[in-house]
Amino acid sequence: MPAWFIITAHVHDRETFTKVYSPAAARLAEEAGGKYIVRGRGGQVLEGPGADGGGAIVIEWPDRAAALKFWNSPEYAEIKKLREGLADISVTLVEG
Repeated sequence: MPAWFIITAHVHDRETFTKVYSPAAARLAEEAGGKYIVRGRGGQVLEGPGADGGGAIVIEWPDRAAALKFWNSPEYAEIKKLREGLADISVTLVEG
């Protein structure tokens, strides 16, 4: 059953985030079987907590196991360090 990461991000340093973290994370996700469905920014919060201007990303995975294998990989742990202090991120994994 497919699974998706639903990611919201409020980026504080867009230049560094998009030049350093984003390409590295995208490359590894795609190598691990992830497919980017949505990459959007300039969001408007209509309900619940959040901050206007944030972005949303949806990554589709073949299944929950593939998503978690990526998320828990030592390679992604290293890449995740690249975004420290650059953005406030929320990641939810759902199946459908």
